[in-house]
Amino acid sequence: MINLQELFIGEYIKQKRLEMGITQEQLCEGICEPITVSRLEHGKQMPAYNRIRAFLQRLGLPDDRFYALLSKNELEMKTLEDEINADVIRFERAAPEDAEEIRAMGLEKLERYEELVEPEDKLAQQFILSERAVLGRPDGPYTPEERLEMLMKAIRITCPSFDPEEMAPGLYSLMETELINKIANAYKQIGKIRISIEIYRRLLIYIQNHCQNMSQFAGRFCLISCNYCISLFKSGYYDDAIEIAENGKRVCTEYGHYEFLPMFLDLMGGCFFYKGDTEKCREYYRYAWCIYKVTGDDMDRLLLEKDAKKCLNMEFPF
Repeated sequence: MINLQELFIGEYIKQKRLEMGITQEQLCEGICEPITVSRLEHGKQMPAYNRIRAFLQRLGLPDDRFYALLSKNELEMKTLEDEINADVIRFERAAPEDAEEIRAMGLEKLERYEELVEPEDKLAQQFILSERAVLGRPDGPYTPEERLEMLMKAIRITCPSFDPEEMAPGLYSLMETELINKIANAYKQIGKIRISIEIYRRLLIYIQNHCQNMSQFAGRFCLISCNYCISLFKSGYYDDAIEIAENGKRVCTEYGHYEFLPMFLDLMGGCFFYKGDTEKCREYYRYAWCIYKVTGDDMDRLLLEKDAKKCLNMEFPF
């Protein structure tokens, strides 16, 4: 495996781009002008950290071994990005009484982040719009329709021709795959399940076919698989949902993303119930309940207990 610390980053990007038959224009579409890629590849310019990271991700390459000298602003922005991402995850899983405080914290950090952003930094602008769509306004959430509109605006900053109902092949960074996943969720929330299912399906195919280092993309793969599985389950495609959940479960355990494991088991239990196999349903519900209990996921544990009682008259602990 090539060590990015031992090879000039521009040479590495050029080598991989040519191997894949990708033009400079395709690589930087929506991010910057092709001249920026050309100058990087010839050692004449070191673009901003977030641009190089996006180039590597669009090429399906790991960026975790890429070490660049960050400016003070870039370092502060990177720290804020990590904190805002954590706030968004906490916000989405928070109880109603805690959500408002987390929303306020996240929006305050977004304001600080926005002050550091250069007007031409499309990736940072995309990040701001994406996270704001989830967190909402200071006085409350956006409607599902407003959120979808904001997310579509965000993805088209760097993918101007993006069409959710077609989703033509392209090159995507981790941020862009995260955005497309959020768009699929937004379609699900407004009742357009068919569109959400097709987006999830294409995203999984893209990651499987394009990303060489699955260890870097495994978390995203599990997240998308989980959302895809939920949409299939709600649409009554139980065999397809089980297949996706099985694959997601395998990636969870192989790459250590156990946070998604109980949900896959929970969903498989529900699928087996509706297929008429109550014994397998009980088995998978037990597995999921134990992990929810051990990890302290009380919200999902209580929902599972309610479903088990309603469907199987099943009590926990067993």
